[in-house]
Amino acid sequence: MAYVRWLGHSAFEVGLDGYTVLIDPWLENPMSPVRVEDYDGKVDLIIVTHDHADHLGNSVELLRRNPNAVFAAVYELANAVAGQVPNPERVVGANIGGPLRLPRVKLDVMFFPATHSSERGAPTSVLVRGKEGSVFHAGDSGLTAEFQLVGELYRVDVALLPIGSHFTMDAYQAAKAAEMLRARVVIPMHYNTFPVIEADPEELRKYVRERGLPAEVVILKPGERYEFGG
Repeated sequence: MAYVRWLGHSAFEVGLDGYTVLIDPWLENPMSPVRVEDYDGKVDLIIVTHDHADHLGNSVELLRRNPNAVFAAVYELANAVAGQVPNPERVVGANIGGPLRLPRVKLDVMFFPATHSSERGAPTSVLVRGKEGSVFHAGDSGLTAEFQLVGELYRVDVALLPIGSHFTMDAYQAAKAAEMLRARVVIPMHYNTFPVIEADPEELRKYVRERGLPAEVVILKPGERYEFGG
């Protein structure tokens, strides 16, 4: 059974096809229910959408604690990380395009554009796809027409969408993103970590309902997980 577990802010643990994947693993965020050491020897793949500290987070420490884990990010960010870890050959620098060629991990990982900022490389969103299903993580994106293309080309079982506004979409825009992605399940993220991104996740449920979308809105508390597929 595949699952996504919210670790606070934009950090998620994804279980897919037997692999443990961490996306934007800032595990020291104020809402986090876990510690970095909880993942010692348990991580197969780390994906980072862009280089801001609240997304790159604890990636380097996690790579040191998980010597078999693979790291994937946009090329310039991956190069920076490769210089900080043993065995830099397990750091995969990629770009926006088709599925990545990853060592050891047999999952499809595809980066897409995100409307945001980044000092090293372009900001991205990411689709992770396996036999059990697919998860789309929007990164810190604002609303963008690129979501429409993702929804047309690929099945999105679970969409992880920011709703905190100020730096990202708000709940109203995220409902439109869910529509464009044709997502089956939507999980809000990147809200209530700090006062500037305070938001009510129930608003996302309201706007999705008002649009008449078939998507289910699942609101997780930090540490909770949603199971799908199987």
